[in-house]
Amino acid sequence: MASDPHQLHPDHLPTPFTAEEIRAGCPPGRTVRSLVIEPGQDPIVRVTQFVSTDPQGADQAFWQEAPDGARLGETQRRRSTWIEFQGHASFRADVTQVDEEEIAIPAGRYDCLRYSTRDGHAVRTFWFARSAPGMPLRFEEREGGVITSSSTAIEDKRLG
Repeated sequence: MASDPHQLHPDHLPTPFTAEEIRAGCPPGRTVRSLVIEPGQDPIVRVTQFVSTDPQGADQAFWQEAPDGARLGETQRRRSTWIEFQGHASFRADVTQVDEEEIAIPAGRYDCLRYSTRDGHAVRTFWFARSAPGMPLRFEEREGGVITSSSTAIEDKRLG
């Protein structure tokens, strides 16, 4: 790892949060509900919940719900290290642009770092809320200017 804890690779931009900032921002009980929209499919709500944490990483539970809150399918679990979480936001500098943007979404109003990364005609945009270290609270994928997938946080709940 480079001397800057925000930069994981020399040819990548700094990440919005360090592994330690993500750990502090994702205590047990933090639950993010995101509305996922993909063309030709019914909207779903993807739920991510931090079940337990320790200095090395976190155990998460994932499930899907219908927009009315009805549970769809089984709960899945996964363990990740804090550095793995940080790595999800590490993007190559030569194809990524970072801007500041304020967004208003159902989960609230946030000052964000917006990372837009290009791959041919595809553009993936991630909005990382400065006050909510961890996963992007909004995501959008466009192919040739047309939205092919989006995810927007409708709730970001923390216990306590």
